[in-house]
Amino acid sequence: MTRVLVIEDDPAIGRLLQRSLADRGDVVTVVTDGASGLATALQELPEVVLLDLGLPDLSGLEVLTMLRSVSQVPVIVVTAQDDDRTVVKALDSGADDYLVKPFGGEQLAARIRAVLRRVAAAEAADAVIQVAELQIDPITRRVSLADHQLELSRKEFDLLWLLASRVGEVVTKRDLLAGVWGQPFGGADRTVDVHLSWLRRKLGETAAEPRFLETVRGVGVRLVDPGAAN
Repeated sequence: MTRVLVIEDDPAIGRLLQRSLADRGDVVTVVTDGASGLATALQELPEVVLLDLGLPDLSGLEVLTMLRSVSQVPVIVVTAQDDDRTVVKALDSGADDYLVKPFGGEQLAARIRAVLRRVAAAEAADAVIQVAELQIDPITRRVSLADHQLELSRKEFDLLWLLASRVGEVVTKRDLLAGVWGQPFGGADRTVDVHLSWLRRKLGETAAEPRFLETVRGVGVRLVDPGAAN
């Protein structure tokens, strides 16, 4: 179930969108002007906004600009205007997607699912990761172990973050080189070994006696939860 706000000045189209979305279990609010749309967005906090560009009081682009100043809610522009200039202007103003009328209900549902997936992925990327007493914050780029802050270099942090974002999964040296150093696999794999060694030292472990970083010989390395390792 998704909370959807429809800002559409044509009552017939508004009712059509409401029925189509309600049939798939969404909770839908329809308003017919920009001012009401802005007020409703702030009051009801929808998960997705469907925004028409041809509104009676404000242009859809004005609504989009004002909405973006106070909210990052996903916005899908739904309009009959299909010229490239308008499409580009809407996307540059903060629209997440652009759908030209007429369109089918299945296409609309797919577009909504797509923007929600992107939002979920972005939120996950910004989330603090906690593995046992190890805490990694991607926003502040701070790492603490048992409430003691670790001093990591930029590459050490990037290496730990990549492994932590795939906790329990074996990550190959090829993936580590590409993800942290932007390099293809080759002679530079020694770089990974050196940084892993430095990282282990700061985590209070060694390759012979790992706690968080387990080497899988011939495959790669994975970050594990020590309490769940056995």
